[in-house]
Amino acid sequence: MSAIGEPTSALLGAAGAGLMAQRFRGFLPVVVDVETGGFNAATDALLEIAAVLIEMDPDGVLTRGATHNFHVRPFEGAKLEPAALSVTGIDPFHPLRPALPERDALQRIFREIRHALRAQECRRAILVGHNAAFDLAFLNSAIARTEIKRNPFHPFSCFDTATLAGAALGQTVLAKAVTVAGLEWDPSRAHSAVYDAERTAEVFCLVCNRLRESYLEAHPRARALGWHAPPAADPEAD
Repeated sequence: MSAIGEPTSALLGAAGAGLMAQRFRGFLPVVVDVETGGFNAATDALLEIAAVLIEMDPDGVLTRGATHNFHVRPFEGAKLEPAALSVTGIDPFHPLRPALPERDALQRIFREIRHALRAQECRRAILVGHNAAFDLAFLNSAIARTEIKRNPFHPFSCFDTATLAGAALGQTVLAKAVTVAGLEWDPSRAHSAVYDAERTAEVFCLVCNRLRESYLEAHPRARALGWHAPPAADPEAD
């Protein structure tokens, strides 16, 4: 329910899944975290990727949805910096590591995102990340390297939870933001793509939910200006 006692769906004139499209102008937030063999997206290996879907209830409250994650095989000629591997604890060539080629891993994740786009009536995904430019750079480099044509993500726009947490919680480090938000942080599980992505998703949902009344106040003005309707569907999301 909104602060004035009406369901969010009634105030926005949208029903069911269409609320997400209304809230984010037709974009579906998807939290992405990558673990890598270094800091250079063009030359260093992508080793793990996790994508967490975001869901919305009829009152417009965001929650963390399903997680999709894969270990990734280093591409041919990829650089692996020992310092980066010591942080993540990843052994890229361990015989029991169930790693997939980059193209296979990305296509499997993108398939799940396209299903979510249709279910939420959104036209395209937008990456949410903690220091999102890093994750987006590695994602875009892998897409270019594997020549994937149907990329569900916007190529440069993103939501950065380091910025959101800094403004809302006074902390830009993920571990500190999670802790001061009253959420659980386990240092022994950090630097895993799944764990970091799920904690990032929880911070994103918490901050957006706290801003929900601000959005509901702004929405009537957007409607009056003709800005309330999401743009037409993007063919790449089909």
